[in-house]
Amino acid sequence: MAPEPGNPHEAEGVLNPGAVRGPDGQLYLFPRLVARGNYSRIGIARVRFDVTGDPVGVDRLGIALEPAEDFERRSEGGGGCEDPRVTFVEPLQLYVMAYTALSDRGPRIAMAISHDLFTWQRLGLATFRPYKGIEFADVDNKDASVFPVAIPDPAGQLSMAILQRPLFSGTRPEDTAAQVEPRLIDLDRESIWISYCSTAKEACAPLHLCHFGLHHRLATPVAPWERLKIGGGTPPVMTRHGWLTVYHGVSQLSTPPGAAPALCYSAGVIVLSNEFPQRVLYRSADPVLKPELLAERRGMVSNVVFPTAIDRRDDIGQPDRFDVYYGMADERIGVARLDVPSQLPTAPATT
Repeated sequence: MAPEPGNPHEAEGVLNPGAVRGPDGQLYLFPRLVARGNYSRIGIARVRFDVTGDPVGVDRLGIALEPAEDFERRSEGGGGCEDPRVTFVEPLQLYVMAYTALSDRGPRIAMAISHDLFTWQRLGLATFRPYKGIEFADVDNKDASVFPVAIPDPAGQLSMAILQRPLFSGTRPEDTAAQVEPRLIDLDRESIWISYCSTAKEACAPLHLCHFGLHHRLATPVAPWERLKIGGGTPPVMTRHGWLTVYHGVSQLSTPPGAAPALCYSAGVIVLSNEFPQRVLYRSADPVLKPELLAERRGMVSNVVFPTAIDRRDDIGQPDRFDVYYGMADERIGVARLDVPSQLPTAPATT
């Protein structure tokens, strides 16, 4: 999916979509549409497939969300609803969207719900209670996604859970790239976290879904390809091995002496235990997807593949096959095929 010529909503790119199967069984994308001035809306598009079942295009169907609330708008007139992840949460029988709301405060996680994917009710900004001296309030945050079923929290209570990566001061890749190597990684402030909404029971009020009170540090930068930053990606999806999410990592490319650091965004895989999702069963030592195509190496932000959506191909009778939708150089949307093997590779699980 590329920007539509002459469409002002897409003048600066179409990227980083959410994706989910609708009540009709069709696959719907929720791309970030970027207008002039980095003003972002979340669109709706239906994916078209060929006779073999491969995705080949989209039909644009309108806008799901555009900046309207204070937490989505900036005082000078800008703002944004960005980078949605959409999940059908079975206990709630609702579609839940976690998206980035951009205001004068910076990027924050916001949430919305829908019964049909076309009408969305905003729930507001997500809140995260402190944890062992770590304050999550008023910290930039992006790239969150929720689990489709209730899972046990650290106390064993079934809860709604969200993957999130707070952008604490000094932990953006532009910041870590400027540090002298070898640098000491701040485990608590450079990691992906899993957080729990213990009030998210079947009968709870929807507005409670925004409040997360328990946390567990899930994954920290380890491999060279994610050394500068590790961050969220696709919503967790069940596989034969456990919960799978495709996440992103950032490394630094070689540049001439004196040149500004050049960053590379790649994607890897984490598999979490079905029974205890805090437990990492597998984590790819190398990227499963990295910028190779010209559309991934040149764009609004070069050298970027950024996974945000995943579709298990039950519709064609292949539950071990997944289509991963991702942003290409912050300008357009690509799709890659991921086939899950019968056995996990022997690479050790790391956090």
